[in-house]
Amino acid sequence: MVRIQQLKLPISHTKQQLEGKIARMLHIRPGDVIRYQIRKQSIDARKKGEVSFSYIVDVEVAQEADVLRRCKDRQVSLAEEVTYRFPAAGAVPCQNPLVVVGSGPAGLFCAYLLAEHGYRPVIVERGKPVWERTKDVEQFWEEGVLRTSSNVQFGEGGAGTFSDGKLNTLVKDKKGRNQKALEIFVRHGAPEDILYQSKPHIGTDRLKHVVADMRRQILEWGGRYLFETCVTGLEFQQEGSALAALLCQDQRTGEELRIEAEAAVLAIGHSARDTFEMLYQNGFEMEAKSFAVGLRVEHPQESINVAQYGKEAASLLPAAPYKLTANLGNGRSVYSFCMCPGGFVVNASSEEGRIAVNGMSYRRRDGENANSAIIVSVTPRDFGGDSPLDGIRFQRRLEEKAFQIGNGRVPQQLFGDFEQGKVSECYGAYASAIKGQHSFGPLHTIFPQEIVDSFCQGMHGFARKLPGFDRADAILSGVESRTSSPVRIPRDEGFESNKRGVYPCGEGAGYAGGILSAAMDGMKVAEAISAKYKPFSEKRR
Repeated sequence: MVRIQQLKLPISHTKQQLEGKIARMLHIRPGDVIRYQIRKQSIDARKKGEVSFSYIVDVEVAQEADVLRRCKDRQVSLAEEVTYRFPAAGAVPCQNPLVVVGSGPAGLFCAYLLAEHGYRPVIVERGKPVWERTKDVEQFWEEGVLRTSSNVQFGEGGAGTFSDGKLNTLVKDKKGRNQKALEIFVRHGAPEDILYQSKPHIGTDRLKHVVADMRRQILEWGGRYLFETCVTGLEFQQEGSALAALLCQDQRTGEELRIEAEAAVLAIGHSARDTFEMLYQNGFEMEAKSFAVGLRVEHPQESINVAQYGKEAASLLPAAPYKLTANLGNGRSVYSFCMCPGGFVVNASSEEGRIAVNGMSYRRRDGENANSAIIVSVTPRDFGGDSPLDGIRFQRRLEEKAFQIGNGRVPQQLFGDFEQGKVSECYGAYASAIKGQHSFGPLHTIFPQEIVDSFCQGMHGFARKLPGFDRADAILSGVESRTSSPVRIPRDEGFESNKRGVYPCGEGAGYAGGILSAAMDGMKVAEAISAKYKPFSEKRR
């Protein structure tokens, strides 16, 4: 295959124009193209009057060597194909099942690959299957009835299920895991354009179907799910620290369960605070890590479109995203996180007496508002104390304040009032697009003053890149506290913790920062397990 990079065309181009440009760049007739595949499509909006699509295209042609020899353009080269390969099974026999704790992206993809290759994993998930979970979440948004094991954070699909479903990542992977993960998503119902869009997304409405269909496939391959089952303890072999069994509790009946396990993957997510505490008490090495906190900010999506694309192109392109960063003189960073074009702010709480928010978009991203978390970096120095769990306590203090000032609802404030330290009384030129009960409250009282000042500096700085970003009636919602895990569980080159047979994995363990990076980390852990163990068989028990 011949690869063409930076093939640019107007945003209104046709398929025929694309094919004609391919032939011209290769100096061949259109009929000489056997087939082509778009590898990446991005929007080049650096010049607002000349917004274009930029493509990377792989082309199959006859006489490939001759075509490459004739083309002197540096945009044309031989395509390098990367094929993902799962490692062959290891030598250690499994006397007991392999258990995956958590069914978010990391756990789901880890279990998927293990099941595909004959390991028949047991997936333990404290929450409910995705469709039952959806009912609980919608009831919470409408009525305020929180189920602490079935919410935006917990349940099949993890926190990413109620998000934008973004699949872009900064993780560099030369083994093809990124593309393989996208192909698995498409195999189970995701739109095919995620295979080539530079900023792919599925949307929470489509992602639920994908997650459920991946579960169906895992079950067909011999995997087993234990929903509404929470891990409450671990047993280790007497002669050493190797894992022997997981102690669990049925969330419906309170029944205690003991699951003998050869190994366990801890894909517990960044909100499994009780599990972090249990692991710490069981002697797991853990470290407090830096993360970021802030507020979710809403703007009219149309204003973001015009700022990003210009007025003429804005009407022809999908809802525009943005990515903003600033490094301040006080040593803190301020940046946008989990930007949701045409989306909703959502109440993402998982604990009684505490409020946390997130953002969510549907596939079509056709809502009136854009929203993003604007967050300020915090380090263990901000947490107080010297425990690895101090970051969790810091999060909880912020969430408790948010609950108090909102009287149990998501507190909101306009940016101008936030800066001036007064409570808002009404929205400005536009209203909030939010899922969950909400009220106005003094968000500026939640954070230490340095974080408030840093947030405001960031907002004003971002307005130099996106005019109007710091408008006085920009709607703030709080608190955004679950941006990433507050802890890291160290692991060795074989991906095991200091307790043999236990594999920390994904965002909760501190090794990922989004759906795709978590999925890829789950794949890495599945590979490590496969390289060590033979597939489990009930007959050997």
